[in-house]
Amino acid sequence: MKKMAVILFLFAFLTFTLPFAGLLMQSTLPDLNTASSSVPESSSSSASAPIKDEPVLVLDEVTGQINTLTMREYVIGAVMAEMPATYAVEAMKAQAVAAHTYALALKAANANDDTLQGAWFKASPSMKQGYMTEDSARLFWGDAFDTNYAKVSGAVDSVLNEVLLYDGAPASTCYHAISNGQTEASENVWHQALPYLVSVDSTFDTTADNYEYLVTFTPQQMTDALSRSLAGSDFSGSPSTWFGEITYTPAGYVAEIQAGGVGVKGTDFRSLLGLRSACFTLEYIDNVFAITTRGYGHGVGLSQYGANTMALTGSTYSEILAHYYPGTQLSQTA
Repeated sequence: MKKMAVILFLFAFLTFTLPFAGLLMQSTLPDLNTASSSVPESSSSSASAPIKDEPVLVLDEVTGQINTLTMREYVIGAVMAEMPATYAVEAMKAQAVAAHTYALALKAANANDDTLQGAWFKASPSMKQGYMTEDSARLFWGDAFDTNYAKVSGAVDSVLNEVLLYDGAPASTCYHAISNGQTEASENVWHQALPYLVSVDSTFDTTADNYEYLVTFTPQQMTDALSRSLAGSDFSGSPSTWFGEITYTPAGYVAEIQAGGVGVKGTDFRSLLGLRSACFTLEYIDNVFAITTRGYGHGVGLSQYGANTMALTGSTYSEILAHYYPGTQLSQTA
């Protein structure tokens, strides 16, 4: 079997962990994609098989401490943080397998990252980013805790010993909230083409609440957000001339936009402005820039809304996973 080098591409700004610093005239939304802001390439097929009882070590970005969790605690916490309790059980099962697998992929990718102090990855459980603790869930759900926790834990327990493998190793099973109707290929976000992170249909996503979302910027807000970050850019003259041609990826996300006379990758533009998605259109109307986004998140891998809709229309968790991660194999942990 081929050996694939472990590469971790960190794009922390692609998630909504950054404050909007007053630039956006919109309400903020909870982060559904923190864990999926990086995509490690699958480790070698010669790597040890996943061990179901090994502890998960997570560096808490708020406290700076390393939290030691059982895999069950982590996966339950990840599903509680990532999916609304109203989502279907089969969607929760798919999310549980994806979160479990992704944690193992991050462990392999981050093995030599000294900044993690031996942890597998970073998270902010107190901010509902990456996973939630049971105590945080009690506060978040209130009187609905017992019902919701029973639903989530039951879904997790039914698939806890299952992971997705590619070439014999845990796959980089990243996920996002809502696609634009098609998921995005990994190379268009992280420059790394993975054969199971390709564009697939997710048409159901177009029915999601806030699938389309409008935000506006004044010219001053726009220059404040962009000019210092884009070397060689020029935002003088009429604001109507600041932005030029937009090119799109095959899945319909912005590949590049001309901003201030320089080309900017769509995902970088999304990061700089704190947009919900890199699928967007831009207009200058009545002295403001109006940007309409479609979807929420980087668009790669499993669409959580799409997974839920597939579940509601009769798909099983294994069918959902096979759709969003084609070519992977569902396998038992050792």
